[in-house]
Amino acid sequence: MASSAEEILDRLRALRQADAPTHGGRVLSYVYDSGRQDLDELAADAARLMQPVNGLDPTTFTSVAVLERDVVAFARELLGGSSGGGSAGDGSVVGSVTSGGTESCLLAVKTARDLWRAANGTEGRPPRLVAPTTVHAAFQKAAHLFDLTLDLVPVDQTTGTCDPSDIIERIGADVALVVVSAPSYPFAALDPIAAVAEACAERGVSCHVDACIGGWILPFWRAADGGRLPAWDLRVPGVTSLSADLHKYGYAPKGVSVLLYRGRDRHRAQFFATTRWPGYPVVNPTMLGSKSAGPLAAAWAIINELGTAGFAELADACAAATQRLIATVDGIEGLRIVGSPVGPLIAVAADDGADQGRRVDPHHLADHARSLGWILQQQPGLVQQDGSRLPHTTHLTITPVTLAHIDELCEALTASADAVRGVAAITSQDVANAVPAELLGALTDPSAPAPDSASSNELLHSIGLLGNSDTGSLPDRMAPFLALIEALPHPLTERLLIELLARVVEPTDQESSVRG
Repeated sequence: MASSAEEILDRLRALRQADAPTHGGRVLSYVYDSGRQDLDELAADAARLMQPVNGLDPTTFTSVAVLERDVVAFARELLGGSSGGGSAGDGSVVGSVTSGGTESCLLAVKTARDLWRAANGTEGRPPRLVAPTTVHAAFQKAAHLFDLTLDLVPVDQTTGTCDPSDIIERIGADVALVVVSAPSYPFAALDPIAAVAEACAERGVSCHVDACIGGWILPFWRAADGGRLPAWDLRVPGVTSLSADLHKYGYAPKGVSVLLYRGRDRHRAQFFATTRWPGYPVVNPTMLGSKSAGPLAAAWAIINELGTAGFAELADACAAATQRLIATVDGIEGLRIVGSPVGPLIAVAADDGADQGRRVDPHHLADHARSLGWILQQQPGLVQQDGSRLPHTTHLTITPVTLAHIDELCEALTASADAVRGVAAITSQDVANAVPAELLGALTDPSAPAPDSASSNELLHSIGLLGNSDTGSLPDRMAPFLALIEALPHPLTERLLIELLARVVEPTDQESSVRG
């Protein structure tokens, strides 16, 4: 017998109770809480109105065309696309709404690759994609999918960014795209966009600004910046495309992003079209065919509700909370902020200048803060191409609602630092001691084949990331897992993460998620 509607919803409510809280500012990554329930309700109502609409064909569902045109127009004005250019020709800024930041990044890379191929042909080595090490992982994914060679430029361990000359010297005829971030996600560093874009323009190379996390807040970053923020958007000559996510500081439900291009021909290179089958003519501006119009409608509604004044007010709340957090961390012995954060993001590292016994490991800090009800995002360290090592850190994404709870959060950070000060960071030897030697040796042997599902599963069990039920529920302390990621070869840890996520959603023989 089928379940009733109320039983189904009760089951869903119970499942949601196990999730991390999406509102209230307790989770400082993944979610972007405006702190305004009216915006959430407006977005939900707008998305529900568009629930049955297929965004595949805006000539049939003409509301989709109007909504996308309005969102792109607002974004173009906000992100400097209306200055210069003109109504025709390659100076015009046009664009598309996508399903999220990853799709925007993929499309920017695919477009640049296709333009490079049109000019250079497809024979020989694939073109390069040049970017700092801190560029979002979506660009690694894009290089993999679209056959580009990823050329990552090391960044400074202290500032999290690099000198523009380090990027510029790598720009050659085989470069299809250079990517710079506004700001980078790991360390909130603003890359040297103007200098790099100028060099790209001189060489005829495409330059993309990844403003997925900063695009809808940096234009309003007044209280924290005092007018000193360098030019970073489409006002910068040489920037040929820019991505900005509306489900971040546009406060729309996931997933929706805007991808803007300088020049109509460049934008059209993003499209796929075919009439070479007996069905309907296919024209896809983005990766998806059939797609929901709900997030687009929600973003459109929020833009119309907030306008520039409303976005500025929310940005000011983010800025005030960010300043408090930076001041708090600066006052905690044994911790440091990485670089000079731009926007409402910070990365916290151990202060290597402090005595060993007074340092605070950021991963232990995050684990203790979790016990107090705050979920911070732990980031592993990384050895760069030049052999330099970036520190492991804890990342905090600040939203407007953070300001309402800032005293409690600062107290939790201070208390957590006091609780773990002097506790040594977990080392590769600690990891080796925690994993059966025979298993670890087999998995780290460079000559051994990639681990299969069974051996990956065994290692995940041995470190406590999978229980007997293979539910994938995570342990209370994540510092050991992050240390494992740092200690083991990247191909191995990537395989383990695939296994972990696959196990989380893999049905078991004992249960069914659908009740009959």
